[in-house]
Amino acid sequence: MDDHLSSTPKNAIGLCLLPQELIQNIFLSLVLPEIVRLKLVNKSFSRIISDHTFVRQCNTLSTSTTWLFVYKKRWLRDAVLHAFTDRSSDRWFRIPIADLLKPVHFHGEDLYFLAASNNVFLFASNTVREVVAVNLVSVTVKKIPPSPLGPRGTSSWRRSGMKLVTEPSGSGHFRFMFAEFVGNHPVLFVYDSRTDTWKSTEAVESSASELSPRGGGHVFLNVVHGPSESVLVASTPECDAAVVLRPRFNYARGVGGNLSVGFSWGNVIDRLHVYGDGYMMIVKSEGDRVTGEGGVRVLKGVELWGLSLDGRKWEFVSTVGGVIEKPYAAMMGCLEEKNGIVMAALVSNCGGVWDMMWLSFDTKWMQWTWMPLPDCKMKGWNMAGISFSSGLTLP
Repeated sequence: MDDHLSSTPKNAIGLCLLPQELIQNIFLSLVLPEIVRLKLVNKSFSRIISDHTFVRQCNTLSTSTTWLFVYKKRWLRDAVLHAFTDRSSDRWFRIPIADLLKPVHFHGEDLYFLAASNNVFLFASNTVREVVAVNLVSVTVKKIPPSPLGPRGTSSWRRSGMKLVTEPSGSGHFRFMFAEFVGNHPVLFVYDSRTDTWKSTEAVESSASELSPRGGGHVFLNVVHGPSESVLVASTPECDAAVVLRPRFNYARGVGGNLSVGFSWGNVIDRLHVYGDGYMMIVKSEGDRVTGEGGVRVLKGVELWGLSLDGRKWEFVSTVGGVIEKPYAAMMGCLEEKNGIVMAALVSNCGGVWDMMWLSFDTKWMQWTWMPLPDCKMKGWNMAGISFSSGLTLP
């Protein structure tokens, strides 16, 4: 993390001479990674940041701050989690991961970033087929026992088919949920950190009108997408119910094609479908008319669709206006909804150069905002996971 306030001892000494109330106000203008680093500068800063009043004020601001985390790696020693927030829109924060994972002897060279919520981050290893939970603020790491399906490689985890839910109390406890077909039936699997155990529940068929899809406080996990129908599992955050939803896709807007998911590779498909929290974003593209290169496409438009109130179909919500056309050879994305705001990150690569865009849609005011993100220095690195999160707090 680049922190100008703590970059030199002279700056730290100068700050210590200011009244404590003024120092607290300065610290409150910073984002949490900067505050955590300042806590290590000297005893005076640590005492100010540990003050109960400061912690309460800081956490009130932090809970409403949304972060985008990107995990990139080259070798074990270079494994880094990069964090970006619109509260500090000109730079990324750099969080080394390798040292945090040393206590569990995790194989960082094949590590994959699964999900994040509040202070908890999940990583999976493809070699040892294990999942660990890392708390970035308390600097603790915990191995999660294998699920009832047994050890899983990183390719088995689907971003839209899993969800990490942390307890609002700030205790650090969490539930990790994912859904899969087992014997042709959708099944919900839930790990509870309080009991360190897994629970599996076969989802039941229902009209799901009582679930209030899209923003009703429920969790929606994507299981599979067919040519014209999706299968999702809906559950309460407490995991006391699991319901099957089978929304159908309406072709009236002329989108056409199947409900594909994942990377958009060159001229293979003209659309990328990104799923999350009961929403679907369709990224449209076409062949590059300028260069005529078969492996390069041009982003042409973005549409947002969401589950209908009865969960039986995908409904058109809105389209992004004024998105700059950009060429790409490969593209992926992630999507999340919280408090009526749908957020999506689109990550593209063209000629080895990475490009990222953050899009947000306010479902109350029906308004889009979007911005290109600053360079994350991805060239020559592998991206191994991306996730939104909010609610980073001080303990």
